[in-house]
Amino acid sequence: MRFPRVLNIHDFRRLARRRVPAVVFEYIDGGADAEITLRENCRAFEDVTFRPRQCVAVPACDLRTTVLGTTFELPFLLAPLGFARMFHPQAEVHAAREAHRAGIGYVLSSFAGTPLEEVRGASQGPLWYQLYMPGGRAVAEASIARARAAGYSALVVTIDTPVAGMRERDFRYGVRPLLKGDAIGSLPYLWQFLTRPRWVLGYLRDGAVRTFPNVQMPGVGPLPCSDVGVLLEKTIVTWADLRWIREAWQGPIVVKGVHTGDDARCAIDGGADAVIVSNHGGRQLDGVPASIRSLPEVLEAVNGQVEVLMDGGIRRGGDVVKALALGARAVLIGRAYAWALAAAGPHGVARVIEILRTDILRTMKLLGCDAVNRLDRSYVDVPRDWNVRRP
Repeated sequence: MRFPRVLNIHDFRRLARRRVPAVVFEYIDGGADAEITLRENCRAFEDVTFRPRQCVAVPACDLRTTVLGTTFELPFLLAPLGFARMFHPQAEVHAAREAHRAGIGYVLSSFAGTPLEEVRGASQGPLWYQLYMPGGRAVAEASIARARAAGYSALVVTIDTPVAGMRERDFRYGVRPLLKGDAIGSLPYLWQFLTRPRWVLGYLRDGAVRTFPNVQMPGVGPLPCSDVGVLLEKTIVTWADLRWIREAWQGPIVVKGVHTGDDARCAIDGGADAVIVSNHGGRQLDGVPASIRSLPEVLEAVNGQVEVLMDGGIRRGGDVVKALALGARAVLIGRAYAWALAAAGPHGVARVIEILRTDILRTMKLLGCDAVNRLDRSYVDVPRDWNVRRP
């Protein structure tokens, strides 16, 4: 499928708004509270400026990076997305397949609507499993065992959700009645669905999924979508939990949701092999710094002991290059391909990957750098108060 008018990620945002009901679009698009961090995640990239090297011949450019021993063809992964089958039928399967075709990694959320074994069966590429623990240790260990048996290569432990953030757009547009399948509660929001019959038909044909099959609750079965918030508050992840998680997983562990150097050191002490600098896309605690702003502090604290990735606010290939130049091993993209899924399904995901690949390649050539693994802080300037040392 061709997208002649889609030149950048924001074009997919526009198309997604037109295709899906407002409740779905606002779920993808929104953040917590006043959405300060949501906006700052993108804006902060403007503070980082490039230092190109002119008159350098770059006939070819190596965009590969290696993360936890796996080489990816491009320096980004597809981030975990909860509730993705609201965006497009079989969304997780499509995303995993497109990631495999592009030679990059895909991270499956615990709050996916597709069994992890089915996603594994649809893609032979690198898959990571992202762990929440709404049902406590026993439920988490069962999910870990399934992911390990299915061949997932890394476990991503998200630590920034002791409670769900206050996402006002979800309440204004009726996310909860939709996820519960509450027909009466959905009546005030009915107009959204009447104007998007194509989405409604696809959602119903896909089973109108309202449970998470990878989180099996004792005596209940798959975790109902509507129970997530209550259960998260009862099962907060602590640093001590990393010990039994490591014993249960017996493979690489990535800690996602690190904002500070102190937490990065705690993750290392707990046995993490990598950390992801992330504020959950501005969807949890509002008012924390942009991820790119937190990245230098975490890198300094880590001091090369583990690999550092980041997510948050990445909309262009230039954003990816800036993060890599500051020291990230790779980045994760979330909203960028969530909008694309909502707008055009697997074809949209493929196009987003291609847009970012082309952007990164162009930026690298304009910088005069022939490989992403040669990027360093000498290629960027940052504000003085960021305290970033150039080599």
